[in-house]
Amino acid sequence: MASGATASDGTASDKTASDGTPSNHTVSDATASDSMASDTTASDGITSDGRISDLSTIQAAASSRLYRYPCSHHRTLTAWLLPVSFVPFRAAMQTNHFMVDGCCKKGSRNALQELYNPLQSDLSGAATLHQARRDQVVDACRTYSASSRKRRVLTPGDLKHLVVDEDHELIYCYVPKVACTNWKRVMMVLTSRGKYTDPMKIPSNEAHIPSNLKTLNQYSISEINHRLKNYLKFLFVREPFERLVSAYRNKFTLKYNSSFHKRFGTRIIRRYRKNATQDALVNGDDVKFKEFIEYLVDPATQKDGPLNEHWQTVYQLCHPCHIHYDMVGKYETLEDDSNYLLELVGVGNFLRFPSYAKSTRTTDIMTAQFFSNISSQQQIQVYQLYKMDFHMFNYSIPSYLRLD
Repeated sequence: MASGATASDGTASDKTASDGTPSNHTVSDATASDSMASDTTASDGITSDGRISDLSTIQAAASSRLYRYPCSHHRTLTAWLLPVSFVPFRAAMQTNHFMVDGCCKKGSRNALQELYNPLQSDLSGAATLHQARRDQVVDACRTYSASSRKRRVLTPGDLKHLVVDEDHELIYCYVPKVACTNWKRVMMVLTSRGKYTDPMKIPSNEAHIPSNLKTLNQYSISEINHRLKNYLKFLFVREPFERLVSAYRNKFTLKYNSSFHKRFGTRIIRRYRKNATQDALVNGDDVKFKEFIEYLVDPATQKDGPLNEHWQTVYQLCHPCHIHYDMVGKYETLEDDSNYLLELVGVGNFLRFPSYAKSTRTTDIMTAQFFSNISSQQQIQVYQLYKMDFHMFNYSIPSYLRLD
């Protein structure tokens, strides 16, 4: 486990350099430092504690200078601000274990170059779509930064959801209830160097064994920053309330999830159910959706610590205002977005994302039914909890919500 932290400002614009790569592809390149920083503003528009007071000064300031980012326990991070017009890429050809001989000759472009400056005409339309999605995230981060005084830096512990593929230079932030089992299977195929070839032949429980995939928090600070700078980073998102209902159905209505019943169900029933039976208090296996929502919006829950990953916000799981994601895939266009990414990586002729035809999938109609029994006050509270995910990933406020 690495120690220390990484820092960034999530408000930089998503411009493209002359070589087709994004000028702010990385958010920071940090190493630890032990001195304190004062909160005065330098003449270049960047405060001495590393905060950017004027976004227009980024380009002027980012030549060859060091700035400090504050962190807890009287430690700071020294961040190297890259020149805006240049982000380094590895020139070496990437090893591709899945393609036929002769397809990936020396000089092949990597996934980042193909994403930001596609030479294949059939990928251009998708590139435009994903640029718009990145812009939406940047705009949401800028709005949040302007309205909030909360500032923080990331520690390696915040990076445990970021799965690393060294061979193809990918970083995937997995979000539970957004096809993460199948994406972990695909990542196992990509990283196995031939051990696995068919994602669907990997048992689902094996895809969730931590030792089968390496995560970014297992690297040193310098290694973390190198990968954040040079690897293609992606995540998949879903309409927030559909994801929430899906998590509830999976963890609280299926008998085999007894660990969740014991850990969360018993607590929820004890707090929010009047005259609960002894059986319910002991087993916690019949939590109602209304009780689950009460649990989520209760201030006491926030004091208990971070939400479980299955209903934690994407904003808190993947930190998109600190880490610049190159691609934001959506559950609603899962196969298209996934196979587009595999094409960028260069394995599209060999590896396709598993088709998804699950009949029990949580739908918008089903989600509306679940929320119909929730009071307007609690609907407002739970919307506020997931508001950043709605805004950041361009999901409209559901028509069934009563927010007035």
